[in-house]
Amino acid sequence: MNQVMTYAALAAIVLSTPASAFSGRIGYQTVSLNNSVFEVIPRGRTDADGYWCAAADYARRTLGAGWKEKIYVVRGYGPSEATGRRTAVQFSISPPQGVDTNVKTVSVGFVPGQSRSVQSANGLCHRRQIFDD
Repeated sequence: MNQVMTYAALAAIVLSTPASAFSGRIGYQTVSLNNSVFEVIPRGRTDADGYWCAAADYARRTLGAGWKEKIYVVRGYGPSEATGRRTAVQFSISPPQGVDTNVKTVSVGFVPGQSRSVQSANGLCHRRQIFDD
């Protein structure tokens, strides 16, 4: 009986993960929502550096973005459209339409139009590793 429950739980986890999901190196899941927008979904910690790091990882490994290309915030904190999880942030390597992309860096949260270069966002991965030790 326990084996049946284990298989059922495993099947539920597998079926709840979108086929296009990408698991980055720091425990954030990234899912493509369409041809230009992808969503970063935390699995544990939810610090801003982690979101940017996961976005850079996805932009480089999956989208083939160069180091100088920009990653833009499309939508700040909100529910995940891909998984239904409570919190996610949406990004794109294309400037979002109808949004001011001259947003200065903010210290808390994510503002649509805010951007970082892939290299800058990737640099936050190293900062995060220091805090995790």
